[in-house]
Amino acid sequence: MEPRFNDHHITPPRLELPQARVPSELDEYLFDLNGFVVVRGALSKEEVADANARIDQIPRSLPRLGWHGWVQREDHPEHRGISYQQVYELGGAFERMIDHPNYINYVLRFVGGHDCFDYHHGPLFIDENFFSIRGPGEAIPLHAGGHDICKRMAFRYHNGRFQCAQINVLIAFTDIGPGDGATMVIPGSHKSNMIHPEFLKPKPVNEWGEGGGGSVDGVAGAQEVHMKAGDAIVFVDATCHGSAKRVNSGERRISVYRYGSSWNRTRWGYHASPELLARATPFARKLVHPQEYVRPPGTAARW
Repeated sequence: MEPRFNDHHITPPRLELPQARVPSELDEYLFDLNGFVVVRGALSKEEVADANARIDQIPRSLPRLGWHGWVQREDHPEHRGISYQQVYELGGAFERMIDHPNYINYVLRFVGGHDCFDYHHGPLFIDENFFSIRGPGEAIPLHAGGHDICKRMAFRYHNGRFQCAQINVLIAFTDIGPGDGATMVIPGSHKSNMIHPEFLKPKPVNEWGEGGGGSVDGVAGAQEVHMKAGDAIVFVDATCHGSAKRVNSGERRISVYRYGSSWNRTRWGYHASPELLARATPFARKLVHPQEYVRPPGTAARW
């Protein structure tokens, strides 16, 4: 029978490839201090171009909740831009991003769980992956924070290792500087016991709903993270974050892949397609479909 727990080791296993990056001691210090770390040049120019080309194949006329193959447009209000779910189904760079060697060891380190039941089905699980496009006037308001009791976003460091519930990898597919609607974070907020006063201010409308339009502009303690296309922010979901409102012309393009423990369930009910599961590497397959359902003998599997 498969052992229920692995031998105890403080440092988790890592992807052993010649070119695979591993977090430095400074990376780990800054992640613990701030709740995020920036990985420059996570994707090559060729990978950025490949991803943008695949996104451009999706018709802009696709309605909310409409499907393009296995990719679905989210039902977002207009002020939040366009968002597509399940983009790893587009293949190419998006599929390589499942376990990209330039950041996957950061995720393995910060999620942890390698010598307990968290690794029972595999090292990680991607519970959401999406691509976001925003133009002038579009943004997303402040959310998350260490004060939040939601277990899914929790930061934890215990007994010499990280055990974070969810690690997000946000990758830029355009240069994002001043006026471009940059991601904004409040460093250290993942450990805050106090709610940020911004959350307590009365709002005339629901910032997330139709007619909203909230952003993180002007929020005390928040700072923009400027990025070149191909850069990545690796952050624990407990970090207060959102974005500035884009004022420049053109588009802000980013993707987010969210990683957690292998026993998690997909956030919105999506499942990897049989085609993706058939062509994925064994390691990548574990990240998108770590659990095989247990059935009586002779019962047909979904795929």
